Amino acid sequence: MKTHKYLVLAAGLIGTAAASAQTSSVTIYGVLDQYLNYMHSSSGASVKALEDGASLRSRLGFRGTEDLGSGLYAKFQLEGGLSADTGTQADATRFFDRQSWVGLGNPYGEVRVGRQNGPIFARGGSIDYTARTLGSMVNNFGVPSRFDNDFAYLSPRWSGVQFEGHVALAESALGNRPLVYQLGLDWENKDFRVGYAGLRGRPPANAAVDRDVVYDNYYANWMYGKGTVYLTYVRSNNNTATAVSNNAGTILGNVGGFNAGSNPDLNNFYKIYQISADYNLTDLLKIGALWGKIDDNSGRGRGATGGSIGAFYSLSKRTTFEALIQTLRNDTNGGWRPAGSAGLKTTFTAPADITGRTIRGVQLGIVHRF
Repeated sequence: MKTHKYLVLAAGLIGTAAASAQTSSVTIYGVLDQYLNYMHSSSGASVKALEDGASLRSRLGFRGTEDLGSGLYAKFQLEGGLSADTGTQADATRFFDRQSWVGLGNPYGEVRVGRQNGPIFARGGSIDYTARTLGSMVNNFGVPSRFDNDFAYLSPRWSGVQFEGHVALAESALGNRPLVYQLGLDWENKDFRVGYAGLRGRPPANAAVDRDVVYDNYYANWMYGKGTVYLTYVRSNNNTATAVSNNAGTILGNVGGFNAGSNPDLNNFYKIYQISADYNLTDLLKIGALWGKIDDNSGRGRGATGGSIGAFYSLSKRTTFEALIQTLRNDTNGGWRPAGSAGLKTTFTAPADITGRTIRGVQLGIVHRF
């Protein structure tokens, strides 16, 4: 009933907007991403499941713009994640869990307020052939994606350069309302792209562990005609242990939250090195591969190496068939697991099947966009 009410409300808003302004446009869009997943651990355990969101989390969204005259325009976006294999909401507490923002723009850029994707998430297509999803070592580490109460400015691209800045105001009674800062800077021409996307999650005043959550991502691409070569380097301390494994948790949530300044793992940094390439065999078929390493700089042996190969066949402009083979080899105390665009609902949860283990997987899926 809650979902139905949200949809009725959204449909009403759309109808009102369309009737009140001929210069307005509203689009309903979505994605359905389903795949069969088989994974095997060197412990002997295996996982077989139908999952949602290998490369694009299933979703339903609404976006629109209105011309306000003199080059000024208003725009909005509402987007909610779905588990298409069960028909349920990705977040049972709110339908528009992915994006919910409104903004104003002109030729000098856009200002947006609300829950929205940050520059780290938005640059996935510059990270590797998977667009930093299932099969990516960078994705296995975890990627800060979006935050509530986010104020952002996005510039147009001038002489190949584009800037993006965000400040998220955490809803917390702790100290000085700990903030999350995000920054993106990108330059590209027809052959090359280089850029940076980063984050700082400030702790509250007088925190027990007075250190920022850090995520720095540097990338470089060579677009050589038939495909792209990707180089990526990440440095971050946004990882911590849980009862599942030494690396199963994050300090600053990947889709929201704040740095409480209480976790001593803020002092432990990781570096991620990754190289990837893809190639268009035909207009319809793309293949790709990558190799990456998560290096534990604390000396605790909590790193990993791994890689993947994949193929993407376009059945139409909207529908793609995907096939992937991947491997992830944990160091002695490493507790990493494969991750997709959406979190795996069926995965390894026993430390004996994860810590120090090699995990291999095969995935076959289909993605439809509308």
